[in-house]
Amino acid sequence: MTWRKSQDKEISLTLRESARLSVAPMMDWTDRNCRFFHRLISTQTLLYTEMVTAPALVRGGALHLLDFNAEEHPVALQLGGSDPLELAQAARLGAQAGYDEINLNCGCPSDRVQSGTFGAVLMKHPQLVADCVAAMKEAVDVEVTVKCRIGVDEQNPQEVLPDFLEHIAKAGCERVTIHARKAWLQGLSPKENRDIPPLDYDLVLQMKQAFPQLHLSINGGIEDLDTACALLDKGLDGVMIGRAAYHQPWQVLAQADQRIFGIDHATTQDQVIADMLHYIERHLSKGGRLHQITRHMLGLFAGQPGARRWRQVLSTEATKEGAGPEIVLHAINAMKEAAA
Repeated sequence: MTWRKSQDKEISLTLRESARLSVAPMMDWTDRNCRFFHRLISTQTLLYTEMVTAPALVRGGALHLLDFNAEEHPVALQLGGSDPLELAQAARLGAQAGYDEINLNCGCPSDRVQSGTFGAVLMKHPQLVADCVAAMKEAVDVEVTVKCRIGVDEQNPQEVLPDFLEHIAKAGCERVTIHARKAWLQGLSPKENRDIPPLDYDLVLQMKQAFPQLHLSINGGIEDLDTACALLDKGLDGVMIGRAAYHQPWQVLAQADQRIFGIDHATTQDQVIADMLHYIERHLSKGGRLHQITRHMLGLFAGQPGARRWRQVLSTEATKEGAGPEIVLHAINAMKEAAA
């Protein structure tokens, strides 16, 4: 598959190769504007949508939730649901929309997700997940994958996780991303579930040894490319980075093409800004608002002199009525002045 051009050469990577590094699906964050921005920084990293529920697509007809930019490839659609037939229909809609992968969410711990009997609560129902995977695979030609936790509540991950993986592997799932934390469905908020349960990278490494045929990616607590490379060197097939890639996109993604994929992709922050200004103009011409894009760009200069001023200008000015590309230019100038 040919995704993008780098240094005027077309780079062909399989989806599995792109999955060596991915940006996690994050609700309210990884929308199409965010993914376009991330793609400018890394041409190869696999990107994921926010979770889209199967009922919203199948029963609600909310097909606009599937909209994405052609430049985003490789890009995966994450679905939430627990009804095999409904998920199969939603997967078919996603494949028809052009997504390269359909991912089933078995890791989200929110109350809303629990009430719909999907997300992390599905760790308690491995056969149901297997049925969902089988139905989705039957419905589409693109790869069907799963993102899960190591367990939930009082489950013993050493027992639960291998049983879960065995079920979905038998159903035909060949690629899994494991968030290396338990999810506590009672007593912890979704935010607390991202930090408080301890990480168990060793267990995920054990699963790679136990299931060598599976392409296993690890997620949770990974904040930089050094850590990602170290985990790949230990034998894992992929690394998924979430909040760090969002809050420090340049630090995490700018060197990814070279360090993770061995591809010479040279871009600059100035070039990213220039490309985003063109994108912003198109977005505004269609009735969009500036802050819908710039909110994802706040971390572009994280850790650099003047970055705080960049964030301040975008946060306060981009939300105003009629705000346009000039706000981004103002933010750049304010950052340079602050850094001087």
